Formats: sequence, structure tokens, C-alpha cells
Amino acid sequence: MPSPRTPLSTQKRVPQPDRPGKQRDAFFDNAKYLAIVLVAVGHFWEPLKGDSRALRAAYDVVYTFHMPAFIIISGYFSRSFDMRPDRLKRLITGVAVPYLIFEAAYSLFQRFGAPDPGQHLTLLDPMYLTWFLCALFVWRLITPILKVVRWPLPLALGIAMLGTVCPGVGNDLDMQRVLQFLPCFVLGLCLKPEHFKLVRRRSMRIAAVPVFAAALVFAYWAAPRMTTAWFYRRDSAPELGAPWWTGPIMTLALFGCSVVLTACFFAWVPGRKMWFTALGAGTLYGYLLHGFLRKAGEYQGWFDHPWLHTHFGIVLTTVLAAAAVTLLCTSPVQRVFRFAMEPKMDWAFKKDPVEIAREREKREMREKQTSAVRETVSA
Repeated sequence: MPSPRTPLSTQKRVPQPDRPGKQRDAFFDNAKYLAIVLVAVGHFWEPLKGDSRALRAAYDVVYTFHMPAFIIISGYFSRSFDMRPDRLKRLITGVAVPYLIFEAAYSLFQRFGAPDPGQHLTLLDPMYLTWFLCALFVWRLITPILKVVRWPLPLALGIAMLGTVCPGVGNDLDMQRVLQFLPCFVLGLCLKPEHFKLVRRRSMRIAAVPVFAAALVFAYWAAPRMTTAWFYRRDSAPELGAPWWTGPIMTLALFGCSVVLTACFFAWVPGRKMWFTALGAGTLYGYLLHGFLRKAGEYQGWFDHPWLHTHFGIVLTTVLAAAAVTLLCTSPVQRVFRFAMEPKMDWAFKKDPVEIAREREKREMREKQTSAVRETVSA
């Protein structure tokens, strides 16, 4: 006879850290932290790369995968997003409001800090790093549609290719980047935990070494022959002075290279808790705040010093950039800037009837438990 089934209440539940909303997985926090360090280092390399072909090659390789990696993770953790009221509130308070705050902050920072300010405050033309918040807002909103489409990734690639041949898309909400980076977000939506386990095998870590080496060699060869603007995804092919048909080709080529190098990057990301694992929860703070340091250096002419363009200066700049973004991801910085990054805006939203009913049930349950305890004590 079959043994009686164990009651659900006594069954041991195994945690599933790879599922969004559950226990945090150290791998993803490590990946986000390392990716944001590469983002900051790449930004500080930009004013120095013109004097070194090797630095330009490293810059191109990093720009091939650092933002795609971050966007793929964002897409992966957006799989459960729907139009539920609490998630829409989180989208507004965690993405839309920080976009408005930092868009205004960057515009004012340039207006009062730049020698020749040319930026006027506009909410439709994302400035510097704020494009990612704008793009994330759009991607999250269309996530329910992407989840019901039969072939979302080919659709996203088709949209991205169309964007590269349409110079009329314009700068409103930085739509070129929204469209051209969309396949990376959709790829994250399509991934499952077993896909990340697949790239974290030892064989993949070994294979990543020659792949990155080959990418560096190719980037060194292509550095004087190719414009870096392709990696930014903010312009169409005609705007870059290239024939229109090169746009779709470059879209597929860059997406393929991004996927390969991102997989190699994930293969090297440690899966256990490290000293920087906790910083993965504050990567958006580091991302948005390090831009002020980078812009201050540009406005004050820090990068004009000749010694910074030497090998020692490049190494020092790399170390300082990594250290700065690391500090900006720490808990003290998060506490100071939480008002801008994660504002509590309960006053701005209506109370959800379902949430009100749940709170009433919890309150009644607590009252019943309290009364039961009192009766037991009095007895």
C-alpha cells in the first residue's frame, strides 16, 4: 500500500533563491556589482581612450557586454511583473520618480557646474545616465505584452533593427536606446534558472578565457576602423554616417557579441557570498551617483592633465573609479539617498481594497489570538 501523504503543513519547503521575490541569490548580487563597476570604469576611461589603442580595445570590449549584462538581469527579475496595483506603485516609486529627480539633478548640475552649459531642463530628453531608468520604465510596462507573444525575442530583434534605420525616432525618452537594447531585456525575460546554471559550469569558465582574449585581439584590430558610437545604441545608422542597411547587420552582430561575452562574464561571476555581495542591492545607487563624479571631472578639467593619459594614470583612474562606485553602493549611502531612490509615497496612491481586506483579516486574527491567550492565562 502507498504510504500516507505527508500533510502540506509539515512538508519541508526548499527555498528557491533563483525565483524573483524569494531569497536573494548571491550570484545575481555579485553579477550586478561587478557589472556596475565595469560601467563606472568604462565611463572614466572614455576621456582617456583616445591616446591608447589598447585602452580603446578594452573599452570597446567592456561596452559590448556591461550594460547588456545589467539589462539581462533586469529582464530576468521582471518576469513576474504584471499590472497588479502594488507592482505598478513600485514601478512609479522605484523607477519613474527617481528618473524625474535625477533628470532634474543632472540638468541643474550641468547648468551651474559646466563652463558652457547647454542643457535645459526637459523631462523628455534623458540626460547622461538617466536613460536607463526611462528605458526600464518602458520595458516593464510592455512586459505583460511580451510574455503573451509567441516569439518575443525575434520580435524584439526586429524592432531593434527597424530602429537603426529610422533616424526620425528622435531623442524623446531616448527611444533609440529603448528599442536597440530591448532584445537584451527580452532575453532576460526568456531565461530560466537552469540557463544561468549552465553558463556557470567549470567548462564555461575555462572557455571564457580564449573568448575574451579573441575579443580583445579583434577589438584592437577594429579600434581605428570602427566608431565607438555603435556600442552606445543611441543613434541610427544614417545618423552615424553609415548606409541604412548596416543598421540591421550591426544590430544582429552586436547582439550576438553581447550575448557571448555576457555568458563568459556570468561564467566568471562567483556564486557564493563574497565581501561585495551585499553591495549588489545598491547598484542603482552607484550607477546614478557616480555620474556626478564623472561629470565633475569633465567640468573641472581633471582629465586634461597629461599624466592621467600615461599608463600609471590609466591604472590609477581605473582603481579610483572602481573604489568610488563601490563606496556609492554601500548601506550608508543608500540610507542618505533613499528619499530619492526609494521614496515612500503612500500619500499619493489609493488604498487597494484587497490590501485593506488583508490588513483587516490580519488585525482580526491578532485580536483573536490575543483574546485566546488572555482566556488561557485567566483560566
